[in-house]
Amino acid sequence: MAGEKKGQLFIVSGPSGSGKTTVVDHLLKAVPDLSFSVSCTTRAPRAGEQNGREYHFVSRDEFEEMMAADKFLEYASVFGDLYGTPRSNLEVATQEGKDLVLDIDVQGARQIKSRLPEAVAILLVPPSAAELEQRLRGRAQDEPETIRRRLNHARTEIEHYKSYDYLVVNHDLEETCAEVVDIVAAERGAADAKERAAGLRKDHNPERISAILETFGAQTQ
Repeated sequence: MAGEKKGQLFIVSGPSGSGKTTVVDHLLKAVPDLSFSVSCTTRAPRAGEQNGREYHFVSRDEFEEMMAADKFLEYASVFGDLYGTPRSNLEVATQEGKDLVLDIDVQGARQIKSRLPEAVAILLVPPSAAELEQRLRGRAQDEPETIRRRLNHARTEIEHYKSYDYLVVNHDLEETCAEVVDIVAAERGAADAKERAAGLRKDHNPERISAILETFGAQTQ
């Protein structure tokens, strides 16, 4: 792809159930020269997850030792579990001449942007609270109280949309995947993707975000 620049950092965030894992998986398959940043976490593996693929699963003591040694680009506590991005992930990607993709939460994204403002941050949001609740219940991974907490947390995450460069509403998964691919291509300098990606900038349609947030207000009271 002409005009590509390597060593870029792409952050993909979104509430639990927003589809970010599926979108990131598609992005890695569809776009060349991307490396996925495998985070460390203290939470237990879910069914089908493998150590070193979805996450590096470590003990809390191991995680805190890495924190003390300043081995993380960012770290955060989410629902009582710790998550962090090892600095070595960026170093390896840079050495390999690749761009790095991070799947991290809002806390982590804000930390990265404060340290590396050139990083490109993409926030995935559901079209409504009702749609997100349906997706969370459909996963059959969480108890009702956990789902309620995730819905409340989702509103807080979406309220931080101004910390991001791009905003993608995941109303259709195939279209969402294509839009995120366009963002990466545009940031790499592809002229044909720039116009499409421009419409996804965070300030393009603030009324839409306000409408989505209103559904969360009604949902979580």
